[in-house]
Amino acid sequence: MQTRAAVLWEQNKPWHVEDIELDDPKAGEVKVKLAASGLCHSDEHILTGDMVLNPETSALMGVEQFPIIGGHEGAGEVVEVGPGVTTLKEGDHVVLSFIPACGRCPSCARGYQHLCDLGAFLLAGRQITDMTARHHTADGVDLGIMACAGTFAPYTVVAESSCVKIDDWIPLDKAALIGCGVTTGWGSAVNAADVRAGETVVVIGLGGIGMGAVQGAALAGARHVLAVDLVEWKRDKAIEFGATHTAASMEEAVAKVGELTWGAMADKAILCTGVATGDLIHPMMSMITKGGRGVVTAIGPIHQEDVKLNLFDLSMQRKELVGCIFGNANPRRDIPRLLRLYEEGRLKLDEMITTTYTLDEVNQGYQDMRDGKNIRGLITF
Repeated sequence: MQTRAAVLWEQNKPWHVEDIELDDPKAGEVKVKLAASGLCHSDEHILTGDMVLNPETSALMGVEQFPIIGGHEGAGEVVEVGPGVTTLKEGDHVVLSFIPACGRCPSCARGYQHLCDLGAFLLAGRQITDMTARHHTADGVDLGIMACAGTFAPYTVVAESSCVKIDDWIPLDKAALIGCGVTTGWGSAVNAADVRAGETVVVIGLGGIGMGAVQGAALAGARHVLAVDLVEWKRDKAIEFGATHTAASMEEAVAKVGELTWGAMADKAILCTGVATGDLIHPMMSMITKGGRGVVTAIGPIHQEDVKLNLFDLSMQRKELVGCIFGNANPRRDIPRLLRLYEEGRLKLDEMITTTYTLDEVNQGYQDMRDGKNIRGLITF
């Protein structure tokens, strides 16, 4: 079938909306009619090169990252089912999980679905069923898809393992946010940071992931949730999501944490900035009490290796510095769980959406993100 998609042809160029050809699903795959797609910063990392593989890695996978259809935060309705699919049927409503979950690899078997072996192919851009393409340009060039999803299009074909079935009555445009940003942020607090009732938590960066982390910390019962961002209106908005205090900079946050805790400092700190750079780690860890934990959720450039960190402080104060992907969540459990919290009015999704865009406005949506105008922009189809 013919549809349209936002395609990135090369690094540091705008998204190009064009007609494409979409194949029928093959074995283990489904075709999804999407209702909405979030404008997540991870797609911006492809554009800027932060998540672009080096030529040697691409060669080992036997693929080229460009051209690629963006988008990985989406929800929609299954409209066609390929051979061998057993858990989905036409008409089912699904959220596309940023990380596929096969349910059989060692990580999935241990309850670490966010580390599913299929995640190794997130940047390969091909169907994880057979490493070939279902998306093509009008003149037959194979197109990659972001994170096995490619949600910057009204229709896509994905593996069954990328789909989580949800209840039919949940609004699909809101459910799309659970496919990556909200789950990543919420899980950063609840899973990776393991926030406990009565603790003091600092969230650095207040985009879609940061606001999800604020909500997760508040729902976990944190006594203080200090939200840090340069943008004033985002700091004000964070109060609606459960923050108790705000700060405009890391320096201000250190002083505020000291004041709130009488010098004991924060139990947990979560880095949710647009880009994780090595110079941010030391000030984050300086906010943490002895035995506390710092969580790096923000994505750093793929080839960055330099980090500023006081190793004496890390060991002598027994602090923990941990990584986090997809909120260390189990999508088949946590996506339905978060949507139940939304149904009960305890998780805010409507309020996360600052602006909606058409597919043709995708570049404007990302410019608004860069300019600090959005918590989460959303393409609706």
